[in-house]
Amino acid sequence: IAILVVGVGISIYYFQIRKIRFTVLHAGSLTVHMEEFEEVFESEHPNVDVILKAYGSRQAAMQVAELKEECDVLAVADYGVIEELLFPKNMATWYIAFASNEICIAFTNSSKYADEINATNWYEILLRNGVKFGHSDPNLDPCGYRAVIVMKLAEKYYNVPGLFDKLNSSENKIIRPKSVQLPPNISLGDWKCADYYVTVNVTLSGGTVKVGEPILYGVTIPSTCKHRDLAIEFIKLMLGERGRQIFVDRYLEPLDTYLTNNITSIPTELRNDPEIGSRLQQWEK
Repeated sequence: IAILVVGVGISIYYFQIRKIRFTVLHAGSLTVHMEEFEEVFESEHPNVDVILKAYGSRQAAMQVAELKEECDVLAVADYGVIEELLFPKNMATWYIAFASNEICIAFTNSSKYADEINATNWYEILLRNGVKFGHSDPNLDPCGYRAVIVMKLAEKYYNVPGLFDKLNSSENKIIRPKSVQLPPNISLGDWKCADYYVTVNVTLSGGTVKVGEPILYGVTIPSTCKHRDLAIEFIKLMLGERGRQIFVDRYLEPLDTYLTNNITSIPTELRNDPEIGSRLQQWEK
């Protein structure tokens, strides 16, 4: 606050430093992690206001690629949406796959048959009369199309002909927070099962085909980024040791090796960072 005295009158002028709006579009499943990153980053950069916007990952990528929404960092639950939606429009040339996850069946204490459901009977219970379940929109959210892939894998894994069609025809809704861990062959969370996952696929609206593969979160800096230096610092926070611990504390598994499509396109500041560069590896899919 600056106070200016003129003659016998007193005029008070308020000067407020306008903070830099730094925008991060991210998958909804990264919300708790991003809120922590926001707090840390703003404490280290008091002139920055981190704006977090959560979407389904496909929707987040479409907000950038098609709707041209302001975005400095894009972090999604499927690195593939960066390849699919941003690369063709030259809005990104690289991604870093940084964490993994898996699909589970979530329910509450009040859910029907909550005391019975397990990894061997879950699909039978979901098909019982009066049981409601569902998943997010496959065209907007990776969790949606991964849920469909899990249903296809389940039919194959449990050897129950027609199981996918029965599960996929339901229009009900799933609730949280309890869960059943699925077998690794269908959870999309085990690299050793990658050859099994790839045996099924789903087709989204518009004809995009999503093949089963392990879940991998990805991050990039869109070409439309307005604050490149801050974006690099934010990703350093995410992928450095402090960020890795934040992920672990909030139940997301960071990869020991960060996978990238094009290591030479990654900003030099990230490649040369001692906590990140040694973990980067070119990924030949």
